Amino acid sequence: MPTTFVAVSNPPPLYIITPTYRRPEQLAELTRLGYTLKHVPNLLWLVIEDANHTNRLVAQTLNRIGVPYEYLVAPMPEQYKKTKRAKPRGVSNRNRGLDYLRANATEGVLYFADDDNTYDINIFEQMRYTKKVSMWPVGLVTKTGVSSPIIRNGKLDGYYDGWLGGRKYPVDMAGFAVSVKFLHTRPNATMPFKPGYEEDGFLRSLAPLQNTEIELLADECRDILTWHTQTKKNPAAQVLNKRYVNTNLEFIDKLLVRP
Repeated sequence: MPTTFVAVSNPPPLYIITPTYRRPEQLAELTRLGYTLKHVPNLLWLVIEDANHTNRLVAQTLNRIGVPYEYLVAPMPEQYKKTKRAKPRGVSNRNRGLDYLRANATEGVLYFADDDNTYDINIFEQMRYTKKVSMWPVGLVTKTGVSSPIIRNGKLDGYYDGWLGGRKYPVDMAGFAVSVKFLHTRPNATMPFKPGYEEDGFLRSLAPLQNTEIELLADECRDILTWHTQTKKNPAAQVLNKRYVNTNLEFIDKLLVRP
């Protein structure tokens, strides 16, 4: 049977860390995620952009949604921008979020919520009581269709994922949460700039962490409450033709991403 959580007037705070970057889909995806988070009480949304400066349109979108937020920037280091290999997207953003929590939070739970994923709000109510680390399945991940802890006889017995890659923790970014108090006991915990190994590296940096200390959510990992959805990539909008000067399209044009 699914675990039942009783609502309380002041539940533990949630800190949702969302890395983002400028692209045609950015405002749409932040809007979708934001209105999901609006249903979750006692939450602070840390929206952290891979940029040198904040974006006025992003700030306007966050204000309109109305979820309590902090809008920060954390550009990817130049040496990773120049590489021809896979880039470690979102790492500088997430590490900036960890720095913010170390400086500004003493309790609650942190969660890395990418802006292109899909979330059942029940997972937020379950994760907010995490004592150290909690985990659960994530749907639509690789050829297996799901990334999940393997539970045998009520205990964590490994991981199921389409790509294990020699990782100790082959989990999806959307499949775990961490207690802020526990984070404070691991001052060196950080996410590595290593594509494909970001989750594994961060969870390893929380050592020592025993399997028995990992809490198993979503009906002991028998349910899927988060999905690794991906929005179709869209090309940048073409330049507005001058024939539309002095029309409403001039206003809309300012909301679009150009080449």
